[in-house]
Amino acid sequence: MTPDCYNTMISAILLGAGESKRMGKNKLLLPLGKKTIIERCLENLLRSDVEEVVVVINKKMKEIVDRFKEGNVKVVLNPYYRSGMSSSIRYGLRFINPKNDGILIALGDQPFLKSKTINALIRKFAQGKKGIVLPIYKGKKGHPVIFHKRYRNDLLKLRGDVGGKSIIEKYPEDIELYPVRSKSIIKDIDTWKDYLSLKEVKRF
Repeated sequence: MTPDCYNTMISAILLGAGESKRMGKNKLLLPLGKKTIIERCLENLLRSDVEEVVVVINKKMKEIVDRFKEGNVKVVLNPYYRSGMSSSIRYGLRFINPKNDGILIALGDQPFLKSKTINALIRKFAQGKKGIVLPIYKGKKGHPVIFHKRYRNDLLKLRGDVGGKSIIEKYPEDIELYPVRSKSIIKDIDTWKDYLSLKEVKRF
């Protein structure tokens, strides 16, 4: 990682504690080549300009924790993962560097997210015009989203199986909608059909 983007430091929270109810098994542990889906997601973050990555997992994923031990990576077990996505965001916030400027919320089921896309979002955030940077592809909003650290308390108030949508809706005047060329920001894996189609998109 090379955190040299206008001296703006970004902490990434990689959400990997979901129950994959629609898939019927833990989708994040499914293979893409020699690595799992969540490992691919982590790899993309590590290649970007984020300063650190906090990976939030559930107890069923402890078997691969050793694979995550790299540089600025912290792996934390969310004991409240059954409470939904918001619990993982809140739990991850406990472990990020509070001095960093922004908080990037990344999903654990977007293995084709490009590091250069992440860096483009960081550069836009570093310009300091808006406190929330949200990628958009052909009119569709996606992930990851960067929140300025001033929204930390709002993120801590989230409840249920939700991400930062309510915060985005609460502060529309502080949102930078950033058009990107990569469809990966809106491509995630919820079903077997999604998984099989993604495997066909790129060979590892």
